[in-house]
Amino acid sequence: MDPEQVEKYFDVFDYIVFAAMLLISALIGVYFAFFAKVKQNTTSEYLMGSKTMGIFPISMSLIASYISGISILGIPAEMYTYGTQFWMIITSECLVSITMAVAYLPVFYTLQITSSYEYLNLRFNQTVRLLGSTLFLLKMLLYIPIVIYVPALAFSQVTGINLHLITPIVCIVCIFYTTLGGLKAVVWTDTIQTVVMFGALIVVIIMGNISIGGFEEVWSRNDAGGRLEFFNLDWDPTIRHSFWTVSIGNYFGWLASCSINQAMVQRCLAMPSLASARVTIGILVIGIMILASMCCYMGLLIFASYHKCDPITRGSIAKSDQLLPYFVMKIAGAVPGLPGLFVSGVFSAALSSMSTGLNSMTGVIFEDLIKPHIKKPLSESHASFLMKVIVVLIGSICVGLVFLVEKMGALIQASGSLAAITAGPLLGIFTLGMFFPFANPKGALAGGILSGTLVGWISIGTQLKMANKEIIFPQKPVSVEGCNANWIAEYLSSAVINEGSSSKITEEPFFLYQLSYMYYTALGAIVAIIIGILVSYLTGCNKNRLIHKDLLSPVVHRFLPEQKSEIPEDKDVKNHIKLSQLSSIIN
Repeated sequence: MDPEQVEKYFDVFDYIVFAAMLLISALIGVYFAFFAKVKQNTTSEYLMGSKTMGIFPISMSLIASYISGISILGIPAEMYTYGTQFWMIITSECLVSITMAVAYLPVFYTLQITSSYEYLNLRFNQTVRLLGSTLFLLKMLLYIPIVIYVPALAFSQVTGINLHLITPIVCIVCIFYTTLGGLKAVVWTDTIQTVVMFGALIVVIIMGNISIGGFEEVWSRNDAGGRLEFFNLDWDPTIRHSFWTVSIGNYFGWLASCSINQAMVQRCLAMPSLASARVTIGILVIGIMILASMCCYMGLLIFASYHKCDPITRGSIAKSDQLLPYFVMKIAGAVPGLPGLFVSGVFSAALSSMSTGLNSMTGVIFEDLIKPHIKKPLSESHASFLMKVIVVLIGSICVGLVFLVEKMGALIQASGSLAAITAGPLLGIFTLGMFFPFANPKGALAGGILSGTLVGWISIGTQLKMANKEIIFPQKPVSVEGCNANWIAEYLSSAVINEGSSSKITEEPFFLYQLSYMYYTALGAIVAIIIGILVSYLTGCNKNRLIHKDLLSPVVHRFLPEQKSEIPEDKDVKNHIKLSQLSSIIN
């Protein structure tokens, strides 16, 4: 038998390691539901962790949430297939953290709100709040199925078990501890999972370096293979990844993901002070840069290992997203428990992202869609139970949507372009509210709807063109000269037979479909702001209304006329202030 065809699967130690990770995650949910001193029986405890969470667990939770399994599997595949230009996403991370800490987070912290979309009600009206909440829920329903699919794909690769059998198991465990334990269970599970994730990546990187012959050999093989590209300074916006599309596009993408995202705001407001929340953001950025760089280097290791025999062309795997599990089984399959540790790391990243998504979606659904329409307030115990039911329902819906994910292209592009459909309009609406005092509800509504429609049309249209092979991005060259000689002969004869069969001339795609997906969020935000400003002006801005400065970013406070404080300093009083008192002050 061809040794290249031999498939290595989990042994008993791997299953033990993997099962231990799932069991620990489930037990954390049980602990916070039944044994912790403070049970998760109120909305504040369930959604905000009673606002007593520490810097370390919140930081680890955020890192685990934002570096999902999509990153762990998708980034190495990106490096292998398209080269290292994507690595330059780290150049904009620090700028995003500064922007968030100075311009956006202080607004949410001053208002002390549970859902970030409560802000849209305070600043504009209930209709804009409903639009923002709907866009967020749509975004998470597009994102979570991809997050679930990723670890299932990895697990299938290393066990041989069909991924559609694995998917429900992943989701049941995640739904279980998220439902029982609320935010505290999510955060502490994320903390443990982050440690596992770091450990798995470090071990695999060390073993990969040793197997290939060290860093210099890895670098030289990638250089010879044309993978090393960091500063493509071409301004052409249709280039999939250039320095500008990656750095500028990632700035807007990350700003949308961090500054106004419910998952981020919910965790930052669980901190006891604004200063501690800012420290958390700093730790998050450092952790993200390190983890992203580790994932990028993993891609270089994989190419260095297979630079003479591409496993995709070889037929050993079907998709580039399976490269990392395939590589791990090759170098670590002989070490009992190590493949199990790696897959646990991928699952950890995915479970943390999913649990964060479920918890934040629950907060939005309850606070923005249910609570405003309940005439008689629910008791805390009934509200907590209702939120747990919501977690189960949306988790089940996400499981069903996983089957659509397989039809998409590369994970990094698919997740990025679909997320931008809602991320851009949301960033635009919040920015309009915080930085432009004259913007009114009509402008916010028009900007958000038209922006989302435009980006959705571009994103979905591009994905369909890619699925039909009408848009194909140039990939870096691969080689099969080091593969088995008999296989090469068969491959060459097959290539000769099929030569010309796929030479189909197609029309050039519509020019907006050629735009780099990295710019989608930026485009959505800019369109929402421009349309919002124009419509606001055309409809009279805020007639006889002065928007309270607490609803505006500290960055624009210096440009505002002096206002008498209408908001008591006591936070408990501030939390219950009438919306009409805060949303406007009559001149």
